[in-house]
Order: sequence, then C-alpha cells, then structure tokens
Amino acid sequence: MEAFIIANLAPIMFGTLVLFLLCGFPVAFALAANGLFFGLVGIELGLLRPELLQALPNRIFGIMANDTLLAIPFFTLMGLILERSGMAEDLLDTIGQLFGPIRGGVAYAVIFVGALLAATTGVVAASVISMGLISLPVMLRYGYDKRLASGVIAASGTLAQIIPPSLVLIVMADQLGRSVGDMYKAAFGPGLLLTAMYAGYVLAVSIFQPHKAPALPLEARNLREPNGDSGVRSLLVLVVVTVATSYAFAHWYDAAHPDAHRDEVGIFSAALGIIGAFLFALANRQMKLGLLSRMAEKVVFVLIPPLALIFLVLGTIFIGLATPTEGGGMGAVGAIALALMNRRLSWTLLSQAMMSTTRLSCFVIFILIGSTVFALVFRGVNGDLWVEHLLTSLPGGSTGFLIAVNILFFVLAFFLDFFELAFILVPLVGPVAEKLGIDLIWFGVLLGVNMQTSFMHPPFGFALFYLRSVAPKAVKTSDIYWGAIPFVCIQVLMVTLIIAFPQLVSVETRTDMTENVELKIDAPADYGTPAEEPKEGEAPQLNFSTDEAEKK
Repeated sequence: MEAFIIANLAPIMFGTLVLFLLCGFPVAFALAANGLFFGLVGIELGLLRPELLQALPNRIFGIMANDTLLAIPFFTLMGLILERSGMAEDLLDTIGQLFGPIRGGVAYAVIFVGALLAATTGVVAASVISMGLISLPVMLRYGYDKRLASGVIAASGTLAQIIPPSLVLIVMADQLGRSVGDMYKAAFGPGLLLTAMYAGYVLAVSIFQPHKAPALPLEARNLREPNGDSGVRSLLVLVVVTVATSYAFAHWYDAAHPDAHRDEVGIFSAALGIIGAFLFALANRQMKLGLLSRMAEKVVFVLIPPLALIFLVLGTIFIGLATPTEGGGMGAVGAIALALMNRRLSWTLLSQAMMSTTRLSCFVIFILIGSTVFALVFRGVNGDLWVEHLLTSLPGGSTGFLIAVNILFFVLAFFLDFFELAFILVPLVGPVAEKLGIDLIWFGVLLGVNMQTSFMHPPFGFALFYLRSVAPKAVKTSDIYWGAIPFVCIQVLMVTLIIAFPQLVSVETRTDMTENVELKIDAPADYGTPAEEPKEGEAPQLNFSTDEAEKK
C-alpha cells in the first residue's frame, strides 16, 4: 500500500483537490490545505525534504511584491466607478435610439455597448447588471423574445472577459510568465470577432424570426429633429469626415516617421480624429451653429468620453508609454473624472467601489497564495512530470493536446470560475504547451476565450446569476438558461476557429535575445596515447574557445 501511494501521490493529490472543490470547500483553503497535508505525507514517506516547505514564505512575499497584480485593483476600481457613474445608462439609451429603427436594433445596441463597457470596465458583473437593469425592461416592453433578450445581455457582459483590460488576461499573463501588454494586443482581435459573431446571430434571428427582434416603434424614438428627421445623415457625414481626417493624419505620420510602429500610428491617428469630432461638436453646441443634428450631438458627447478613456488606458499600454499597472492607475483616475463630470461622484459611491475592489483583490490574492502552496508540493512530488507525461502522450501531437485541454477547461468551467481555473490548471498545462512549441501568448488568449464560457454555462454561470438578480419576474430562470445556450455554442465555435486558424490571434514575432555561445574543448588529436598521458597530479592541457573568439 505504501509503495502504491509513493508511486501515485501526484494523481492522489490532484484527485483529493477535485473532491474538496466538488464538496463546496472554499477554493483558497482547499488548495492550501491539500498542499500542506500532502507535503507532510511526502515528508513522512521520504519523497520530500522538510526544507522544501521553507520556500513558502519567500513565495508568498513574491506574490505581495508582484507589480503586475496591482493592475487588478486598479481596473476593478475603474470599472465599478464607471458602472455607477451613469455612463452605461447614457450609452444604452443613445445607441438604442441610433439602432432603434432596424429590427433587433436594441439587441445590437446591447452588444455594442457590452463591447464598449468591456473595454472600459473589464468587470463582467458590472456590465451584466448595468445592461440587465436598463435594457431588459425596454426589450421586453417592445416585444423582444425573453430568451433572446436575456441571452444577448448575459453574453455581451461576458465580453469583459476577453476584451482588454480583462482581469482574466492579467492573471493569465502572470501565470504564464508573459507580458500583460502583449496578451492585451493579442486578445483584441478575437474579442472584436466574437462581438461580430454575436451581432451575426442577432441578424440571423431578425431575418428568420423577425417577431423575436422587432424594431422600436416610432413613438419610442425621442432623438428626432423638429421636422421628424432621424438626424442620422448628419452623423454619417461627421463619421466620414472623422475617418478621412484620421486616415490623412496616419498617412502623413507614417511618411514622417517611417520607423513608427503600426500600433503607434493607429492610436495617434484615431485619437486625433476623435478629439477633432468632439471639439467640432462642442463648438457647434456653444456657438449654436446648427450643423449637427440632435442624434449626432448626443452620440458624440456620450461616446467620446469612454473612447477617450480607452485610448488613455489601452493606447498608452500598446505604444509602450505605460505599463498595465500604470495604465490601470490612469484609468481609475479617468473614471473618477468621468463620474465627476456626470455629477455622480459622491463619498458613498467611492466607498462602495473601494470596498468591492478590496474584497475582489483579497479573493484573488488568497486563491493565489493557496495555489502557490499546492503548486510547490505538487511539483515536489513530480506532479508536473505526471501532467506532462499524461498530456504529451495524447494522440495527435499539439493539436490533440489543445483539443484535450480545451475540453477539460470547458467541462470544469461548469463548476469553477475563471480565477480558479487560471490559478489551478494554467500553471500545470502552460509548461507542457511551451514544450510542444505552442506560443504562450496565443495559448493564453485561447484559454481566455474558453474560460469565458464559465460565465455562461447553465446552470452555474455567474453571468446568469447576475442577470437573474436584476431580471423582472416575467423572465423565468429557464428563459435565461435557454437564451444562453446559443451564445455558449458561439463561444465554442470561436475556440474552434482559433485552433483551426491560429493567425486570428496576432502574436508578434519577437527576436530571440538569448546569447548562444558554444563552448569548445579541444584536446590534442593523439591524446590518450601512453606518451601524451599527463603525469600523476598534473592536469591535462585543454584549449577553450568560443565561436566568437575564433571569428575575431
């Protein structure tokens, strides 16, 4: 029996952890308790030395000194303040009026605003609750199908999981040992593509089942001109002029700075166009020029502030002016400024946001400490080798590994949230992926899209719980669950597309900065004959050189 335990301590340890989690034991304490218990068992069986556990204090202090993790409270505080600043209400009302005349217009508005909130808040709960409170009653009032309405809101809220500044991408980058900025850049394309796929599903429903996604009635469109015109033509002209200005500036800047990075050119040109549109709308309002319609003015003044915050946070990170932690700090300050501009900033709002931020940050840190204890002992009993042999022996090579890992994450997402999956499983599968030649930035984005389903899985998806807490009684829990299923299928399709077409995730080719120096030890050709053997106590004569030395 003892020999069996010694030979299989790693799988026994992992199985015990799964058992604890299924019993509902708190994740952080389940991880730490398993690590300490099996550490003592390993010491008793002679597999581990007691000195191994002395590494725990240094590891915990390393977590406390990790600057990357500071981005989590900053982005959380930013999202919670924005959620309470009235920005979501203004965005949903304005974009809903803009898309209202077309079938499924409010659903498109929810998806668009969900992507915009994801790029400013990065917090799923804030997005789902805001849109559930504001949009769901409107959609039900004007005849939207309950399942479609609840599914669109829950799915759009989960875009905060993959569109930067996502919290899961920060954790993923930390666990995989990669740059948060690189992870953000790589995730932007898949996040936008997933948003387009959501919109495509709404388009299909509005075509084949138009009664489920009607247009807003005329009396509900209140952003109209005195003559009854919608004012969209004025907005289109402003958009065309803004895009042309940005394009012209990008062309000039690219010619003036041929060494400029593509991200730098794009961010500067887009920022110039947006600032120009805002200043023009401001001048039109103050000087009463009458060049813009009510719709165009409203869209500019509602849309520009969050876009400016996105450029402030993500733009500075992408062009290398700020680290993710510094970008998060600027975002928190920017969110406070927006709340102040909307006259929503109060001590109550600030204290509630800070309390929620502290609670979430402590939750993350405790799980990370518990996972550190578990990982130390798990590696001590060669658990990492067990996982590596288990995954590398799968048929199909790297493709078989990716399919198996994604199925594992998809199934476990029914029971665990993304923090738990990131802290428990990612450190185990990351090294195996690297040995198989898989880029870890690409791998992290793939797992991020997969773990997004953890918020949508019936019956345990957190986004479904958030929506249930604010949905009216007319919407049954079964409606929310059935409404989520098509969007879970879309997310699974997105995972499949990333595996089939890896170029969907834009991972830059980086120069290998490792200095490869080959050490040559030249012995005489006839060394080993009795005449050339060194005398007793005398070292053999060996010639040391490197390729670089020979070139010189």
